[in-house]
Amino acid sequence: MKPRIQFRRLDGILLLDKPSGMSSNAALQVARRLFRAEKGGHTGSLDPLATGLLPLCFGEATKIAGLLLGSAKAYDADIVLGQTTDTDDAEGQVLLQRPVPQISADTLQAALAALTGHIRQRAPIYSALKQGGEPLYVKARRGDAIEAPEREVEVRSIEVLEQQPDRLRLRVTCGSGTYIRSIARDLGEALGCGAHISALRRLWVEPFAEPAMVTLDQLRSLADSGDETGMDALLLPLSAGLVDYPRVDLDEQQAARFCLGQRQRDTRWPQGLVVVHGADGAACGLGQVDESGLLASQRRFNL
Repeated sequence: MKPRIQFRRLDGILLLDKPSGMSSNAALQVARRLFRAEKGGHTGSLDPLATGLLPLCFGEATKIAGLLLGSAKAYDADIVLGQTTDTDDAEGQVLLQRPVPQISADTLQAALAALTGHIRQRAPIYSALKQGGEPLYVKARRGDAIEAPEREVEVRSIEVLEQQPDRLRLRVTCGSGTYIRSIARDLGEALGCGAHISALRRLWVEPFAEPAMVTLDQLRSLADSGDETGMDALLLPLSAGLVDYPRVDLDEQQAARFCLGQRQRDTRWPQGLVVVHGADGAACGLGQVDESGLLASQRRFNL
């Protein structure tokens, strides 16, 4: 019988390189147990098929997971032309097989241009998007009739890395809520042959533009050797996820008032959502500054 895990208070962000074949939540739970972290959360699901960057937040860092969820992201996508599947990726059942026409570079670029910018996109039927409080994939597996919702997303750029007669490799930079599987599906329809994702890798998520990712195998190796100090050294501080937000520095007295939820005013402070730092330089919370310079506490960190 395995000894019961003694979980501990742990704060920080891990830039996990998620393996293929594992859900984002399963990857989180494995990492959380290896770190023995009391509390953990991830910053938006990667499909089980997908690999790459999945920022995991532990302890107080879970308070900023929602901010990271809305960040821009980049992916490399391998696409198979000529086959449409029910999941829009290689894990699904083939619904339709069609011949692939000769596709010129100009034709491909025109089809991609229509999928770039602020566009309306229909989510895959097999997705974690909730409808009536239930994920769509649960309804799909049950055999329910599903009308997947459309919503506006931002696709900043699509670069063709490789083009073969029946395969494509694309690099997609996009905003929050964009489904790369939907891009592949819609591109296939625009080309008249159908398509699906065969492999997908997330390269970066703002503000982690050049992430030094860590694998679960690396974590297991450190855990097996009892090197908890080495594991903890892999964590980024909570403030690393907030570098894109304006900073407000408070003195000791001001910081004490902020932590008590008291409002205070300084017209020199930047407006909008700000990261509040105390006299010791540590982040002590998130605040909102209005047009009059009034700072209101939004969320406090217990670091």
